[in-house]
Amino acid sequence: LSDSIGGSFSASSHRCHHKQKHCLPISQCGALSISPLLFHPHTKGSQIIMDTTQKAVKRQASFCNAITFSNRPIVIYEQVRLKITKKQCCWSGALRLGFTSKDPSRINPDTLPKYACPDLVSQSGFWAKALPEEFANEGNIIAFWVDKKGRVFYRVNDSAAMLFFSGVRTAEPLWALIDVYGLTRGVQLLDSEIIPPDCLRPRSFTAIRRPSLRRETEDTRLSVSLCDLNLQEETFHVTATTCPIPQNSLNSQHSHLLPSQLESDLRFHHLRGPHVKILDDQTVARLEHAREERTLVFTSRPLRINETIFVKINKSNAVRMGTLSYGVTSCDPSTLRPSDLPYNPESLVDRKEFWAICRVVVPLQSGDILGFMVNSDGELHLSHNGASTGMQVCVDCSQPLWMFFVLHGAVMQIRLLG
Repeated sequence: LSDSIGGSFSASSHRCHHKQKHCLPISQCGALSISPLLFHPHTKGSQIIMDTTQKAVKRQASFCNAITFSNRPIVIYEQVRLKITKKQCCWSGALRLGFTSKDPSRINPDTLPKYACPDLVSQSGFWAKALPEEFANEGNIIAFWVDKKGRVFYRVNDSAAMLFFSGVRTAEPLWALIDVYGLTRGVQLLDSEIIPPDCLRPRSFTAIRRPSLRRETEDTRLSVSLCDLNLQEETFHVTATTCPIPQNSLNSQHSHLLPSQLESDLRFHHLRGPHVKILDDQTVARLEHAREERTLVFTSRPLRINETIFVKINKSNAVRMGTLSYGVTSCDPSTLRPSDLPYNPESLVDRKEFWAICRVVVPLQSGDILGFMVNSDGELHLSHNGASTGMQVCVDCSQPLWMFFVLHGAVMQIRLLG
């Protein structure tokens, strides 16, 4: 089958992932004639700018309000193909892709929510999920489609097909849904393709041939709500507050880098992963499980704008690989149960709340002090032993944000200093 522009199809252009596998056309497609797949011209988010061909869109500002739809229903096994044309590195999260059984022509654009996930997918007739951020690089070509069983697959460039999600109702017409969210600033629709199921061999995420994908440096990134790191050499400013530095922090070789006064009201939340233990009046988090599987800990209260939170590496092990991960979320930990905390933080992207997560890329040793601050522009800044490492990620500071940490690798114990 060739690109679906209409008319007859040639079997010579099948893309097959089996060696010497002869792929026959889908019987229902032999005489199928469909129009080019374009963006819907009217039903789109308030931040979307569309070109005259209806093939390219760009989000003009912010990180949301950029939901788009296809101009016609898709066909089962029709691959919606798009190219990422613009990436904006300060935001977190990436494309949300899926389908809807609601005709976009019957949707009032003014009623579209900010986000496809969770706002639209919580409504009947909408299905979508976030593309892993590591695949959201400029130039990457993303294809996604639904099969007759309601399973949605995707591929990146020439990688094998991967199962994305399931549960789509295929008994009714389906339009493509593309939310140009977060890191993804612009996309272009390419000609769609209808490929017979026998030509597709879905693989799990872990089985993908990663060298075939255009990616950023792997050691600094997670595939949920990350941003490229902007390392800078500049002085990190802190604001003195009201309470003395706790005595148990004074033995740090870097304690002179702290302000003379620290607020002492900040603690770790009682909710924690089962493989981490909270000690010393809820100021210390210690790894309790060698497999490091569920080690999320949260602050006991939301962050304050321009507040710097200081964290000390109490214990590290240079033999172990990996480092500390950290982030912010709009999810109140009090609403969670321990069973809600995942083995893999990447699965947090499928929750309804805002989640942003990064890794500390500089080597960490026992006694090191990290400072975290979110300013009024939503920029999360990091310092290491008093030296700024620059803005790490842009976050939505219009709502309360709790900070969280994930202990793994060399970092085995941390302390909240204030």
